[in-house]
Amino acid sequence: MTLGSPAHNRAALLAPALLMLAACGSTPPGQAPLSEAALAAVTADAGAPKDQLARSIDDLFTMPGLGETRAVVLMANGKLAAERYGPGYDKDTRFISWSMAKTVTGVLIGMLVADGKLSLDAPAPVPLWQRPGDPRSEITLRQLLQMRSGLRHTEAGDPPYESSEVRMLFLDGRDNMAKWAEEQPLEAEPGKQFEYSSNTSVILADIAARALTASTAPDARRKAVAGYLQERLFGPLGMTSMVPEFDASGTLIGGSLMHATARDWAKLGEFLRLKGRAPGGEQLVPQRWVEAMVTPSPRSPHYGFQTWLNRPIPGTPASEHPLFPDRSPQSLFSLIGHMGQYVLVSPSQRVTLVRLGHSDSTERPPMLQQAADILELYPAP
Repeated sequence: MTLGSPAHNRAALLAPALLMLAACGSTPPGQAPLSEAALAAVTADAGAPKDQLARSIDDLFTMPGLGETRAVVLMANGKLAAERYGPGYDKDTRFISWSMAKTVTGVLIGMLVADGKLSLDAPAPVPLWQRPGDPRSEITLRQLLQMRSGLRHTEAGDPPYESSEVRMLFLDGRDNMAKWAEEQPLEAEPGKQFEYSSNTSVILADIAARALTASTAPDARRKAVAGYLQERLFGPLGMTSMVPEFDASGTLIGGSLMHATARDWAKLGEFLRLKGRAPGGEQLVPQRWVEAMVTPSPRSPHYGFQTWLNRPIPGTPASEHPLFPDRSPQSLFSLIGHMGQYVLVSPSQRVTLVRLGHSDSTERPPMLQQAADILELYPAP
């Protein structure tokens, strides 16, 4: 190549651009290079472009306005794709479920139905409701699971201490939560309307205890339910960190208080993605039960049996949806807990994403959009 030739001139013009690319690596303009922690969070077998996945997860931890992300565990095609924790948290930290516990309660009821101890469409076996002339005797187990019992309830009151949930958990109902919840009168005909209710999940937990033991002694009730969950669900799934809480009467606080590591929450999500199968192939709850859990209720297209669904709500903008039906498959479903606890399960993408942390009501929508960015790296077939 002769000095001054066209080839030499092109090389001279390209040199500064090549030097700039070498200095920037593969980082797009305007973005800071990924930290070692961000890159280390993604495994070699992630099933998605590593740098894109690392950056999308890093944004969950670092982007302003999303709240505090404390843990992310991502499973793809049955394998660990990414895992990262915020300062002060790690793989051994037990995270509170808040309302993610409801889905565990839904699985518990499914196992008891499969065992023949409960009937889905029979009147719910709540002794208080069986008095002659009590209209609550018409409430079925299915209606409780789908949050359409018709019982009087206010999930989030203003002021908070007037909400039914707070009164049950922390005030006049705290020692016998199921009794307090079951004493509420009807405010609507059973089955006619959807109303999200943590108290309903405690009623389901009480029904489970009665199905497992005739004893009213708190210790006996607690041991019966805890032992059943350990033997039939937590043990086979290897969920060794799971700690469910009970009230003073021995009732599982099935709507809000269970504790487990992020890895164990991911195991539960994968179990549901596999329609009730353990990793070794054992069917722990019938496949048709998990299918029912993720089937829309007649009164709420976005809710099944104690589980949130990524289905559009007629007349409701996507921006006001609890999930993101405009961005992910409608088959996606989720465990959702107070202040931003999520186990997002997308069967068609073969992905489970756990995000645990603390995001207020204004931070949750953009945080969910960031979670959707992660899921979009895994195209559905």
